[in-house]
Amino acid sequence: MPMGRFAGQLDGREIAGAAPGVRLSVAERVIAGHAQDIALRLYRPLALAVAAAPVLPAVLWFHGGGFTTGSLDEAEAAAAAVAEGVPALVVSVGYSLAPAFPFPAAIEDARRTACWVAGEAASLGVRRTGIGVAGHDAGAHIAAALTLIARDQGHPFIAGQALLAPMLDPSLTRIAEERDGQEDLRKAYGEAVRECGRCFRAYLPVATQRLHPYAALLDCRRLDRLPPALIVTAGNDPLRRESERYACRLAEAGVAAQVLRFADASRAGLARHAGALSAVSQFLRRRLTGAEP
Repeated sequence: MPMGRFAGQLDGREIAGAAPGVRLSVAERVIAGHAQDIALRLYRPLALAVAAAPVLPAVLWFHGGGFTTGSLDEAEAAAAAVAEGVPALVVSVGYSLAPAFPFPAAIEDARRTACWVAGEAASLGVRRTGIGVAGHDAGAHIAAALTLIARDQGHPFIAGQALLAPMLDPSLTRIAEERDGQEDLRKAYGEAVRECGRCFRAYLPVATQRLHPYAALLDCRRLDRLPPALIVTAGNDPLRRESERYACRLAEAGVAAQVLRFADASRAGLARHAGALSAVSQFLRRRLTGAEP
């Protein structure tokens, strides 16, 4: 498939798992990545997919899967909901997966995609200054890391970040500190924590990588001048409190940050949770367009 060209367009297609009535223009593109080509899937609300449509903000969506699994197909319902809810052109990113492509392949793919969107803004019909990032699980980690990279390199401008159940602490040392009443969360969620550890080891196979500021986000000492953040957490999540702690760290650094916790949601289910996706859409609409919800 030629890089940067449409592989096909499915106007008006029904998105599996999306809300009833959501109809989108969906297109596939491939661009050059860090270690291999990056597959992209672009979602645009069908009502705005015409020549006379207004210029839209753009949102980069990064799927979950603990750095080792996940796909554009699995992210489709979330990407479609955000495209419709903002409304925006949502670019779902098929970043490189570990262990075949460890750190920094995924965040480099994210950076290249963000730069591509900014560079192709006119042809894509999006605003260069209206780019937001969002993701779930490892994808939220990648989205957050991208905001640090964009700040450090001065390009592209990112106006907002929405992180659903982000993975932020490769050491996983905070888990042992957490209590929910008298219950030790390390014991209650032991299997989930072990799985997170396995994923981080695949993504960060060299021990020193786990100290890198783009990897150990919760311990990063330079969180200033980052875009405003919405952090969405699930009540049934062993990493919930570290996610909420990250919001506090951002606020201490002068970054506008808010937390929404959905007590009825699981970590895995958050990317398909209607309330969570609605909150993400409202946040990005405010940050990228200035519109009220």
